[in-house]
Amino acid sequence: MPATRKTQSGELHLQFRLGPDRYALPASAVVEVLPRRPLKQLPEAPEWVAGLFEHRGRMIPVIDLPCRLLGQAARSRSSTRLVLVRFDARLGENSPVLGLLLEQATETLRLHPEQFVANGLEAVLPNYLGPVQKSAQGVIQRIEVDQLLDDALRAMLFRAGKD
Repeated sequence: MPATRKTQSGELHLQFRLGPDRYALPASAVVEVLPRRPLKQLPEAPEWVAGLFEHRGRMIPVIDLPCRLLGQAARSRSSTRLVLVRFDARLGENSPVLGLLLEQATETLRLHPEQFVANGLEAVLPNYLGPVQKSAQGVIQRIEVDQLLDDALRAMLFRAGKD
């Protein structure tokens, strides 16, 4: 996806669903959207770590986001995608790339950053569950990619990706 452009109509986001709920990833974090691929398993990793795959000469670790958030593995459906994201936006093009298995990840939409508001449960929810925004289709929640992994898992996955 091209870099996100801020316009009067908002920032571009990739929309996906987890169960009945809608979520969004800023397009600026998205490197590429691929169909689901076979993955090499990572023994002893948490069950929501789906594995690794080779892409353009690099090994990319993959997280099953429905499994991480809901405890249910992503279903194999025509709308299930493997979305490559920059894990650390501060590093720009040098950021490690992380794969996310996402269901119903087939649409983009423009959202105004200033219309995202705190969800009110920040003290009890994981940091990767970001602010929310109300739209005509209901509430949508932003995923904070750089908060998906703790330091130990980040070190394990990105070290594994270099082997």
